[in-house]
Amino acid sequence: MKAELAPSQRAPITDRPKVLHVGKFYPPHMGGIETHLQALCEQLRQSLPIGVVVSSDGVEASREFLRGVPVSRVATRLVLASTPLCPSMIGEIRRSDADIVHLHLPNPMAVLAYLASGHPGKLVVTYHSDTVRQRVLGAFFQPLLHRLLRRSAAIIATSPGYRRTSLVLSRHLDRCHVIPYGIPLDQFEYCEPSAVDGLRKKYGDRLVISVGRLVYYKGFEYLIRAMAKVNGKLLIAGDGPLRPSLEKLSRELGLGERVVLLGEIQNQELIPYYHAADVFALASVARSEAFGIVQIEAMASGLPVINTNLDSGVPFVSRDGETGLTVPPKDSDALAAALNHLLDNPELRRSLGGAARARARQEFSVATMASRTFELYSQVAHGRR
Repeated sequence: MKAELAPSQRAPITDRPKVLHVGKFYPPHMGGIETHLQALCEQLRQSLPIGVVVSSDGVEASREFLRGVPVSRVATRLVLASTPLCPSMIGEIRRSDADIVHLHLPNPMAVLAYLASGHPGKLVVTYHSDTVRQRVLGAFFQPLLHRLLRRSAAIIATSPGYRRTSLVLSRHLDRCHVIPYGIPLDQFEYCEPSAVDGLRKKYGDRLVISVGRLVYYKGFEYLIRAMAKVNGKLLIAGDGPLRPSLEKLSRELGLGERVVLLGEIQNQELIPYYHAADVFALASVARSEAFGIVQIEAMASGLPVINTNLDSGVPFVSRDGETGLTVPPKDSDALAAALNHLLDNPELRRSLGGAARARARQEFSVATMASRTFELYSQVAHGRR
């Protein structure tokens, strides 16, 4: 067995440190963090040796290369409170010769595996969000989480607002860095006109688009109630456990064809819907919506955004009066007023939509995100804060 080197015995980290990313899952498993992890690793692999360790969707382990990124999926033995338990993740981290281990949280299994591994490299953490719903288990887990964060060389928060309002991060501000999410913007900036024309012929004009899992924190029920006072049509792309209740609500409000639940639509197929729409709406109601990456997709497509004033990163992405309008959460009347204001003012829509596209290019490209992460790795590798 290869002996592990103590930190003082390890060779100096070069300008191209080896980095091991540890996440919960990886595509094709769908999810916001999973999509982010894939985009970041695919961009970073052009400059650094990158590896990924995640949980599998079952008891079978696997190793594969996905678009040039080596991905190791360790066997999931049990799922407890939505957390995959994977004992073999400990060995995967321990055996890695990475200079930097980069954990993506929340992920209790990754925290336990890293602490148990005794890995001698530097630690970087992306803190995607607080644990919002599982508060009892979260409180039990807090001491281990803070132990891990104290050991880290750097913590990435995805927005200034989330860094400021997170009770967890407030205890580690000395090592927090803000690096917002980025996406491949060029995928969303252009769309075949024929595809857009087809959707407009099918659904008409004055279109509002919203995208997301049909779950409690997305606030779709408030958006649907708002449509009772809006002269327009709402298209919702996504699926989830609340679909039956949202369909029932639409029927009870007599909205008929004015609210259309499209089901889950993959990214490439979603692009024409953004370009056919007049407004994008994100009606989220809880801090579980830590950022709202779909806002960037809409902004890159040139859409003004209506979002909610959550104490998270949501209003940081699209700014009130600059790239869209921000309203209080759980306020259908305010949503309706904002929607009508934009639908009734095409010049304002064009102005805000143009500013939205410019902000996406300036702040939220995948290249910018990777460049900022690369610079942070360099600082960590050479012992700088």
